[in-house]
Amino acid sequence: MPRSAHAKHLIAVCGLAFMLAACSSTKEPEYVERPVAELYNTAQNLLDQKEYQKAAKAFDEVERQHPYSVWATKATLMSAYSYYQNNKYDDAISALDRFISLHPANADAAYAYYLKALSYYEQISDVRRDQQMTENAMQSLDDVIRRFPDSKYARDAKLKKDLTVDHMAGKEMSVGRYYQDRGDFLPAINRFKKVVSDYQTTTHVPEALSRLTECYLALGLTGEAQKTASVLGYNFPGSEWYKDLYDLVLDKKTADGADEGWWDATTGAISSLF
Repeated sequence: MPRSAHAKHLIAVCGLAFMLAACSSTKEPEYVERPVAELYNTAQNLLDQKEYQKAAKAFDEVERQHPYSVWATKATLMSAYSYYQNNKYDDAISALDRFISLHPANADAAYAYYLKALSYYEQISDVRRDQQMTENAMQSLDDVIRRFPDSKYARDAKLKKDLTVDHMAGKEMSVGRYYQDRGDFLPAINRFKKVVSDYQTTTHVPEALSRLTECYLALGLTGEAQKTASVLGYNFPGSEWYKDLYDLVLDKKTADGADEGWWDATTGAISSLF
């Protein structure tokens, strides 16, 4: 074989050997079954060290190697907790759904539902963005409250639900303000009415009533403005929104030469508005 050809042959062989060595070095580690207690303790140690991603994978390995062990049930929940601690909410929710589906009567089911609700709740975005996550959080919090009403998780879920409802009302107010600022009063009215009718216990209701009155006045619907302003005065007489609206309406009615006494009509309640 000519020397040049021989050299090319050696280079090709060496290159092939290098490729094979590289491939062998990237192979997945060989599967080795380990005792379930050893696997679980390893995962727990990683969790204690706040190595959450590694802990989650280690707990998953418990379930994979010993799916019928009593340890596997606990490992599924602990995997979800580890993912949650690592802010891997989608992975946490997936693990929790699997736990709930397989073990609905488990003693830790209440906690599983609660952790799922938290995984949605902690992803609630700014009110100016899409609120699908807020709706998911609301539904999951309701699940906790409905299924486990006497649990400690239900008590906290109720508090978080109130905040979630307030957040959803805030979204409606944000959109309503946008329409009102543009002079699109009818869609603005629809948003503000939704706040008053669907989110009566939130902090946004006085502003919604005030802005409803403003929109009605802008459209020349004096009767509707009177009705809404009266409800605001009856239910929230000390609010800043009432005081500001009173000045606005008083100025307008005086300029129009109309009777100012309609403001004192304080009958009715929010539920009778619509």
